[in-house]
Amino acid sequence: MKAAVLYKANTPLEVVDVQQQGPQAGEARVRVKAAGVCHSDWHIMNGDWTLPLPMVLGHEAAGVVEETGAGVTGLKAGDHVIFSFRPQCGRCLYCSIGRSILCDGHPSARWAMLDGSTRLKRDGQDIFQMARIGTFAEQVVCPAEMLVPIREEMPWPQAALMGCCVPTGVGAVTRCASVEAGASVVVIGCGGVGLNVVQGARLAGARLIIACDLLDNKLDLAREFGATHTLNARRDDVVARVRALTGGRGADYAFDAIGGEATTLQILDAIRPGGTAVIVGMAAMSVRAPITPYLMALQEKTLKGTMYGSVRPNLDFPRLVDLYLDGRLKIDQLVSRTYRLDEINEGFAALTSGQVARGVVVF
Repeated sequence: MKAAVLYKANTPLEVVDVQQQGPQAGEARVRVKAAGVCHSDWHIMNGDWTLPLPMVLGHEAAGVVEETGAGVTGLKAGDHVIFSFRPQCGRCLYCSIGRSILCDGHPSARWAMLDGSTRLKRDGQDIFQMARIGTFAEQVVCPAEMLVPIREEMPWPQAALMGCCVPTGVGAVTRCASVEAGASVVVIGCGGVGLNVVQGARLAGARLIIACDLLDNKLDLAREFGATHTLNARRDDVVARVRALTGGRGADYAFDAIGGEATTLQILDAIRPGGTAVIVGMAAMSVRAPITPYLMALQEKTLKGTMYGSVRPNLDFPRLVDLYLDGRLKIDQLVSRTYRLDEINEGFAALTSGQVARGVVVF
């Protein structure tokens, strides 16, 4: 089968033929129908995250189950599924308390199967899979616990985005921060994740939703997704404008959908005393942000992080699908462009230049 493999950081993905072993006990094989092009993949491609190579990238995807291995229950051939890039063993502390995104019940590396082995080879060399799934491929063999069945009427490109940017953004608001109706919210960065933070705030009933970005085309999208105010950070003093819009105090909540030193400090400055700042975007491993502990304590501010929007995939993915099919969740507008697998590097060029909300590889 064909797969997009990264052999070396700062080089293009190579679409090549690879050999795939079938599903073992507790695993399933899925024919991929669509896969999103995400900044997390780019962090590996440009060396921000140092992971073992070669590796098939991709982690935001949906497809059809083709076969299952021994012992798999609740999943069968023909099921439409969304990939979850986090496992959920169901036994560890975090799964037991409803925080399966932090599951630590599997000791194997996150680029190998749960038993520590691999399912892909090329010319005798092992090929790793990003987040144990590696969805820039025609087919994926992965742990069955990382697949969430959904309604068959869900279109594939939109279903793929349910695997990362939609739950990450919406969940950051509804699961992690628990934003209440009437609150004021600031969102820094209006890419795929940030736009979903915006619409998560809209779904939660926030009164004031201030979206910030460097690109006017992203701010236009933010208004479509529910922003009540937009700020271009090239032209506007974001913190000063936020305070002016919130009676001088600052916002109740602020979300960094980019991930970086400057934006982390910006969301802390943008919230009021007693407010909550949430890091949503994934930064490079080396990034550090110098906060001021004195002001954190004096003003009782909260800074917290969220992985994957702190969602529970088995519960939240089907609910988000229902919201989309009921017309309450915007996803069509996220799909800016579609690509064939052999055009995947064009997708990353468009992503890094800010041309798209989300590009999607369709198979």
